Parts: sequence; structure tokens; C-alpha cells
Amino acid sequence: MRSSFCVLSRAKMQRSLEQRYAIKFCAKLGKSGSETLQLLRTAYGDAVLSSVQVLRWHKAFKDGRESTEDEPHARRPSTSRTENNVARVKAVLDRDRRLSVRLIAEEVGLPKKDVHRIITEDLHMRKICAKLVPKNLSDEQKENRVLVSRKSWIV
Repeated sequence: MRSSFCVLSRAKMQRSLEQRYAIKFCAKLGKSGSETLQLLRTAYGDAVLSSVQVLRWHKAFKDGRESTEDEPHARRPSTSRTENNVARVKAVLDRDRRLSVRLIAEEVGLPKKDVHRIITEDLHMRKICAKLVPKNLSDEQKENRVLVSRKSWIV
């Protein structure tokens, strides 16, 4: 599934790059942004870039831009789910499993949404009776629970 997504994504990026070359060509010919958009719609049909993108690229090429590649940008990572942050959340949970997601988020300094995803997707835990526990118990943990429940019936 993932490889087909990558193939589709690469094909879409290639089409986008082709269209940028066409926009650059039209801009050098002196075509207006709306004329360029109409030509692209004729050539690419439903796969054309949005009108906002076409006009933005057209203006950039008119203003002297030469590169059709996206500008490199330094922005923060799209996720806070790094190995270090997972370890920090796990350490807090090891100390006290009764903490709420909000309190854990405040303690580690991450957004609540990211802490929740770390707990559920990376640590495979869920909330049961105000206590975070692993979703899948090990065989030893299962046996221990059976023993504890039998002891409570005997007493």
C-alpha cells in the first residue's frame, strides 16, 4: 500500500513540475496568467494545478524567477513523535500511570495531541479505569491477573 502511495505521489510531483515548465514557457512568451491557466486546463484537464498555484508560479516567473523547483524551507518537523519524546513520555508513565494525557503533555512540554498519539500508537497503551495500561498483555501478565482474581475469590 505504501509503495503505491509513493508511486502516485511521485507521478503527481512530476506532473506538477511539467506544468511549472509550461507556466515558465508561457510567461516568457508574454502570455497572461489567465491565458496560461486556460492553456494548462486544455493540456492537462482535471490534473491541472489549482488556479492559485498557476497564477502564483506565473507571477514568480514574470518577476524573474528561473528555477521551477520548490524553495528549500527550514521548518520544524511535522511531528513531535521522536524516539527521545517517546522515551520521555514512557518515563513519565513508568513513574505514574494514573496521570492524564494533559498532565503528561504539560510535564514533557509537548502538545496533548502528540502525547496521546505517542501513548496509543508508539507505546500501544490505552486508558482503563483512570490507569494507562498496555493494550496487549504479555503471557506473564495474563497469568498474574488470573492468579490475583482467584485469590480474591478464595478470601
